[in-house]
Amino acid sequence: MGCCQSAFLKPSSLHAKKTSDDLGKRTNRHRHRNHNNNEGGGGRRWHFSNVPDFSEFFAADLRDATNNFSVNSVVSVSSDQTPNVVYQGCLRKKDKNIRRIAVKKFSKSTWPDPKQFASEAQAIGKMRHMRLVNLIGYCCDGDERLLVSEYMPNETLTKHLFHWEKQTMEWAMRLRVALYVAEALEYGNRVDIACTMISMLIGFSLMRAKIFVAQNGNPRLSCFGWMKDSKDGKNFSTNLAYTPPEYNTTGTLIPESVVFSFGTFLMDLLSGKHVPPSHAVDTIQKQNLPVLIDSHLEGNYPEEEAASVFDLASKCLRNNPKDRPEFKDIISSLAKLQQKLDAPSYAMLGILKLEKLETEPSSSVIYDACHRMDLTALHQILEAMEYKDDEVTCELSFQQWSNQIKDAWNTRQQGDSAFCNKDFQSAIDKYTQA
Repeated sequence: MGCCQSAFLKPSSLHAKKTSDDLGKRTNRHRHRNHNNNEGGGGRRWHFSNVPDFSEFFAADLRDATNNFSVNSVVSVSSDQTPNVVYQGCLRKKDKNIRRIAVKKFSKSTWPDPKQFASEAQAIGKMRHMRLVNLIGYCCDGDERLLVSEYMPNETLTKHLFHWEKQTMEWAMRLRVALYVAEALEYGNRVDIACTMISMLIGFSLMRAKIFVAQNGNPRLSCFGWMKDSKDGKNFSTNLAYTPPEYNTTGTLIPESVVFSFGTFLMDLLSGKHVPPSHAVDTIQKQNLPVLIDSHLEGNYPEEEAASVFDLASKCLRNNPKDRPEFKDIISSLAKLQQKLDAPSYAMLGILKLEKLETEPSSSVIYDACHRMDLTALHQILEAMEYKDDEVTCELSFQQWSNQIKDAWNTRQQGDSAFCNKDFQSAIDKYTQA
């Protein structure tokens, strides 16, 4: 049982009471099942006992963990029609931080029925895998609709692949990422309860589905994306350039659709850019691989291996779902290509491995947006967090104020209005004037 169980969990009729004997048997069963599972790159043996049992949390404890859902705790904001925010936090026991967590906050309007939200969360919470960012709980107290997961300190794979600052992702690490993501998806297709969810999640863009980088540098697929944004919503866009062909003809997704999406992911991983599947297959067939391979690799990759992986990607992107390879065959092919088996992933990515629990977040998305002076991102964050301009009731009438104060107030209000309408230049002018 995880260290946060006794202090933070809400007694609930949704969960059967577990005896110590039951928990011991469950832990032993998990360890036995994963006896041969090792984290690649010299990592420690991974056990399910490293992850707390999935449970219901008190809203008060999650508010405390995230500093009352402070803007400084925001790590990501959805840009979908049903905005939601992810916070980082730290569970505390007797004023001592004991576990870092991520908390995804949904709007009550998108999940009005708490029982339905709990049912969806519990279904996803049953899953446990070393390649997933595992859910550890949920909360639906009052108006709150919250999911709680493990916290990944090294941001998303997208940032390391597309927006790197110090070094590009080397070839051996890309092969490792491909293998580990394939293992996550194979688990999703293999577990009965995951079949519908994984199809819903992976329909079009694995990169969009949020692959995070764990403390040890290994990629892990977020389970947050497996939860629909609303009770009857979808978790995918309809970018027809990347949709599986069967979706365009039947409007449905099948397990083989996940293989197709993995093919698009492989193309992103190898090229360092988003390549439409039709263009990728055509280029591979013409054996014009230098056009597709990431130029930042500067030729530091075995050409035969690159050809093999591109060939695997093209098989995943076949129009007929029956002609696509199964994940067990994909994993077997990628496993044979693995290099630098003793090199830790965090070292290959050029990041530091955190050995101690950090007590405070180093930065936040709102801090980063301000630092970059990215007003569009700042507006998106505040809007998703239900920002409203000041609603102050003043007992003094405007007639009692000096003209200077009235002018400053009106100018500030005009600035707020311009900001809400995304007229950032006018907003800056008005705020400067005020």
